[in-house]
Amino acid sequence: MSTEKTRFPRPPFDKQPQQFPGLASAMHPLPDHGEKSYQGHNRLTGKKALITGGDSGIGRAVAIAYAREGADVAINYLPAEESDAKEVIDLIKAEGRKAIAIPGDITDEAFCKTLVDKAVQELGGLDILVNNAGRQQFCESISELSTESFDATFKTNVYAPFWITRAAVAHLGEGAAIINTSSVQAFKPSDILLDYAQTKACNVAFTKALAKQLGPKGIRVNAVAPGPYWTALQVCGGQPQEKVAHFGEEAPLARPGQPVEIAPLYVTLASDENSFASGQVWCSDGGTGTA
Repeated sequence: MSTEKTRFPRPPFDKQPQQFPGLASAMHPLPDHGEKSYQGHNRLTGKKALITGGDSGIGRAVAIAYAREGADVAINYLPAEESDAKEVIDLIKAEGRKAIAIPGDITDEAFCKTLVDKAVQELGGLDILVNNAGRQQFCESISELSTESFDATFKTNVYAPFWITRAAVAHLGEGAAIINTSSVQAFKPSDILLDYAQTKACNVAFTKALAKQLGPKGIRVNAVAPGPYWTALQVCGGQPQEKVAHFGEEAPLARPGQPVEIAPLYVTLASDENSFASGQVWCSDGGTGTA
């Protein structure tokens, strides 16, 4: 019988550098996205969802959960992540749901509109938008943080959700839900994640302001703020390899979260059961109580 101390992997972990954007399939231990464990309860039956960064990590776990809750799902990812994305598409199809793969770079404004248009066309509408894709590259000093890297982080984490949401709003009706992935970094920034932390704070403000703007239309907007989660984002430059080896160790639960553990928050925020929750930021950080 598994317990909290044996159910999920605990540090120390092997150092495992990857090139950005990284693949979950190359990590060890492999992240648990709920491939075998997540059980649905028909909470999203008939819904149509678009998830960015749906190939691995939190986005992959959300895609699996949504499919098992009865939703049709379109995922976006970078072409370099195709092998991970194919696994997700197969998992969605295994649930008898429609699965749409839309590779492309969301730092391109024109592509963001194309992404939404294609998702709407292929799914036959849109009820849920999950702005999840993110870029995180650590840098020890502001003196070494290049404008190019700073710009790429903001384009991925701030501009893209704006572009995608702006295009999606025209297709969202009453009862629709927008969920943004922020981070505990918005509230407790690390010194080596200067640019990333700023973007995550932007996600919080974007969520709260947009919730007020779209509330009269019956569209809810919320955010999830993950703490240390075991995803490819961390091993491909998101953290120094020394920190990867001890990732999540400082959390009260003394380990990183697995993507499957946060997917239920995205399900809850997307479901009609939480029809009065909007403008909220829900944190999951292993007991630190950051937000």
